[in-house]
Amino acid sequence: MTTIQSTLFSDIENIIKELNPQTISDERKAVLQPLTEFIQSKLSENQEIRINFICTHNSRRSHLSQVWAQTMANYFNIKNVFCYSGGTESTALFPMVAETLQNSGFQIKTISKNENPIYSIKYADNEHPIIGFSKKIDDDFNPKSEFAAIMTCSQADGGCPFIAGAEKRIPITFEDPKAFDNTPQQAEKYNERSVQIATELFYVFSQIN
Repeated sequence: MTTIQSTLFSDIENIIKELNPQTISDERKAVLQPLTEFIQSKLSENQEIRINFICTHNSRRSHLSQVWAQTMANYFNIKNVFCYSGGTESTALFPMVAETLQNSGFQIKTISKNENPIYSIKYADNEHPIIGFSKKIDDDFNPKSEFAAIMTCSQADGGCPFIAGAEKRIPITFEDPKAFDNTPQQAEKYNERSVQIATELFYVFSQIN
């Protein structure tokens, strides 16, 4: 396991320390394995590691995955990891996602308020913030080649047979917390999904040598 030299905000670090990768089933570990192998192979060849998390609207699961993956790379001190997110269409980063991340210790700033707001998401004092907003897969903000496309929802996986420039396409789908929008369980279910994504990405990065 990589030496941990974390510079994360303490609230985030505390959440990470409470994650329990033992809750991940063997079936799910098999689903996560190709991502571990992609990261390991890039690292072994001293190449930059680009991961683009993709969902239909780039509004919920893909952003949670992008943010937690970048955070875990920092936590496990794995260099040259660049995480992105995109959708088959662009809508807006759903406000509950920003709120869920803020409640987990991330520092969130709204840079621009419009129909598709732009957020700065910081996980550590001295690291670049993640810029969160909804965008299509081929947006100029995203890599054009040499990246792994992680399909975080089955609609995007099924409806997007070809991802231009992707070196590898890996389906790692998550249930959509959108099902609980405007219900009393909304905050709880978004947090539950965030914790699941964090736990699974913790497991992925913990496997890297």
